[in-house]
Amino acid sequence: MAELLLEFLSEEIPARMQARATEDLKRLVTEKLTEAGLTYTKAEAFATPRRLALVVDGLATETPEAVEEKRGPRDGAPDAAIQGFLKGAGLGGLDRCEKRDTGKGVFWFAKVVTPGRRTAELLPAVVAETIKRMPWPKSMRWAGYRLNWVRPLQGVVVIFDGALVPVTIELGGEVERRSLESTDRTVGHRFLAPAKIAVAGIADYKRKLKEAYVILDPAERRAKIVRQTEVLAKEHGLTVRRDDALLDEVTGLVEWPAALAGQIDEAFMGLPAEVLTTAMRAHQKYFALLDKDGKLAPRFIVVANIETKDGGKAIVAGNERVLRARLADAKFFWDQDRKIKLEERVPALKNIVFHAVLGTMADKVGRVQMLAAELAPHVPGADLDRARSAALLAKADLNSGMVGEFPELQGVMGRYYALAEGERSDVADAIAEHYAPQGPSDRCPSAPVSVAVALADKIDTLVGFFTVGEKPTGSKDPFALRRAALGVIRLIIENQVRLPLRQIVAVAFRSIDLGIRTQMQRNAREEEVRTGGTVTITESFPLLMADIDQRGEQLASEIMDFLADRLKVALKEKGVRHDLIAAIFALGGEDDLVRLLARVEALRKFLDGEDGANLLTASKRATNIVRIEEKKDARAYDESPDPALLRQDEERALDAALADARGVVTEALAREDFAGAMSALARLRRPVDAFFDRVTVNCEEKEIRANRLRILSRMRSTLGLVADFSKIEG
Repeated sequence: MAELLLEFLSEEIPARMQARATEDLKRLVTEKLTEAGLTYTKAEAFATPRRLALVVDGLATETPEAVEEKRGPRDGAPDAAIQGFLKGAGLGGLDRCEKRDTGKGVFWFAKVVTPGRRTAELLPAVVAETIKRMPWPKSMRWAGYRLNWVRPLQGVVVIFDGALVPVTIELGGEVERRSLESTDRTVGHRFLAPAKIAVAGIADYKRKLKEAYVILDPAERRAKIVRQTEVLAKEHGLTVRRDDALLDEVTGLVEWPAALAGQIDEAFMGLPAEVLTTAMRAHQKYFALLDKDGKLAPRFIVVANIETKDGGKAIVAGNERVLRARLADAKFFWDQDRKIKLEERVPALKNIVFHAVLGTMADKVGRVQMLAAELAPHVPGADLDRARSAALLAKADLNSGMVGEFPELQGVMGRYYALAEGERSDVADAIAEHYAPQGPSDRCPSAPVSVAVALADKIDTLVGFFTVGEKPTGSKDPFALRRAALGVIRLIIENQVRLPLRQIVAVAFRSIDLGIRTQMQRNAREEEVRTGGTVTITESFPLLMADIDQRGEQLASEIMDFLADRLKVALKEKGVRHDLIAAIFALGGEDDLVRLLARVEALRKFLDGEDGANLLTASKRATNIVRIEEKKDARAYDESPDPALLRQDEERALDAALADARGVVTEALAREDFAGAMSALARLRRPVDAFFDRVTVNCEEKEIRANRLRILSRMRSTLGLVADFSKIEG
């Protein structure tokens, strides 16, 4: 067993691509090694801003010998057939073959042995293929070469079992072909140790890189950054504001981290905390510091990629100067923006296009305002007028200078401006929170007005883009509709909002439909004025072709199916079975997600019990029998069983039990007592078991057989009041 070390040295790899690149590198190389029949004990990949590295430990030094048995012609076959067989098997005569009776005749058999190949002979093709297949999100060409890589590739190290493996990487070229030869030498830090370093294996490689001011392992660099920033913060009596995403990014920006503390001018500390942290984090990659009260302190930490003779003073001074200029701009926008009220900014939203067909941002605000008023009565504690006010002002800060400079702060700045104008706190909070939640880990709004406006914004987006046919396809979702759907689901479930989704979708659709038609008419009139002729409005979208109620129903069904798919994905991550959700959705008509999940939970508990598991098996058996017999007889058995044709006690017992259960289940479902409905079904287990144990369904008497099929059909329909058991796995 031996060790393989690979390194691809390049210009700086974007930090956001490094983690995925290490996974892809390991996957591509190990897949190729496995395909060649090679075994290994461990593979580990690393990334720094300038290099990708992979070590494969315990790698076999050669592929195993392969033995394949080939069957030839029959004994006594013509010589031409025999010779063709021997040639194909690579043998000179029949002395290395054997005859065997297969039961269908006596045939010649030969064992073809393919000797193993040295691993070092296979590696050049593996490395070259890996370079070609690396799936970078974005790649580039350089210097007229044809090879695509994330950044210009400068060197390749390939060492196996302590020795260099010669590999030629074809770069191509517009005039003449160029190539890059593998080597056993790399380089350290670009400025602190640029000299070539000879390496012989992973231990030697890591040690010499560290001596050359490069920490190969991202986890080690990350831990060092954490230690340095915490020590610096403690020296000033402060703590580091937790920001894992920034920490990961900075880890990917430096090979030799050196944390330095800088000062923020007191003149800028009056800015909102989000403005300060965004300026530091998004643009400069600085860590913010907090005082003992948890408030933003007038200091920051920058992580440099170099150690300097002056202890970093020049670096700190340069970063303070850059931050001062950035914050001076922010302060100017902060002062100027507050001179214009949010409400006065609303009309200017007509100058911002939301979508070519769905209109401007002003059009969207009008729809969201109407929808928020429609939703408010369904959200406990949501005031209708305040929901309308928040919806009206929610997008107004898009016209502010601060959001133009820092787009990440849309909504957040609206809240600050609203509070500065004396707006009520719940309205201001709703302005800030109406974009949330923007992902599974994002905080979900819980204040009533915020919930109503956030729901209105996301439902309008979903319905709007579905109306104009801009639905997600495969991995493409340019308008983030999956995220919007997940937001709707989280807002409803986490706040227990009892919402008739189909009705709300219909209301949203009517508003969007009217807006699209109005815009079409406006465009037609403008065209008539321009051309002096008559212009007919063209129905550009399928949903605009049919009756409005029919269109609304169609759209509601599409969106409910879309939400059901997203709900399955979201709940699967929490351990909820997707087949149970499908079993409830299959009943149709269920658009209250809170009630749906209550039914799913009751169904789960029922099926986890012995009665439920047995009844599920019996249900599938009954469904299969009825389906097969109905298909064979070309008729349905959905009539009520005839009491006069019940011959056995087990038939009568099951028929009576089904009648009782049907009434109890119907009443329980009406009052949303799902546990009670499941309990009623559980009481069916004994009569169902007895029926299948002692009753022959397909008996000789046709009328008795038909009546027994009606009993099973009634059983199927009774269970179907609760869920479609055919959708349940197991």
